[in-house]
Amino acid sequence: MDNKQDVLALLRGVADGSITPEQAALELKRSPFENLGYARVDTHRTVRQGASEVIYGAGKTAQQIGGIATSMMENGSHNILVTRLDEEKAAQVAQMVPLDYHPLPRLGIINPKPHPMVGSIVVATGGTSDMAVAEEAALTAEALGNRVTRIYDVGVAGLHRLLASLDELMQARVVIAVAGMEGALASVVGGLVDCPVIAVPTSVGYGASFGGLAALLAMLNSCASGCSVVNIDNGFGAGFLASRINQMEGLPQ
Repeated sequence: MDNKQDVLALLRGVADGSITPEQAALELKRSPFENLGYARVDTHRTVRQGASEVIYGAGKTAQQIGGIATSMMENGSHNILVTRLDEEKAAQVAQMVPLDYHPLPRLGIINPKPHPMVGSIVVATGGTSDMAVAEEAALTAEALGNRVTRIYDVGVAGLHRLLASLDELMQARVVIAVAGMEGALASVVGGLVDCPVIAVPTSVGYGASFGGLAALLAMLNSCASGCSVVNIDNGFGAGFLASRINQMEGLPQ
């Protein structure tokens, strides 16, 4: 079974008599994971969570990434995300599987397939230096089927730049605020919008920013209600969480 819709279709077939219980049991017999020796590929992730397993590229060889992706593709997966994938390794992976590679965020999408985009997620950055993390968030959200608007370089040093994009912010279901230095962007955005704000501290900044720790603590201590915080430079985590919120049932399209 590739996804929840496939399982539901199978169960409806049993209910209307077009599929026998024995046939359904055979379809569902597939192991919930495939043991490749170096990895146990979670083939039921899409059925349980609505999205395929994501491959963390750092620390894996190109052959391991290709093997995991091949197993997932054989189980029907598309738009398989590979995070923290450097260019050299990406070139090797591209020889094994179809790969759409984005060098700035070091993100790969294996077996890409167009799909409908829903809702509205805004990704905003304090500065251009935050774009690598922001693009990881934006591309993750898009790969999961979300409509994304990018508003880059709108930090608090020039607040009028952010206010010029107020319409886009107000129409969002979720805003991802990506900032380093003192991390003030998330608090400002949180005071302007009525939707959840996901704050992403980045490691951008001078010495006293402590590699993003200053921004992380500022975002955790934000007085703006409705702000949550992910780890330093974790654009993927923000994009994935934003997708979950954006696609919750009952929200207007």
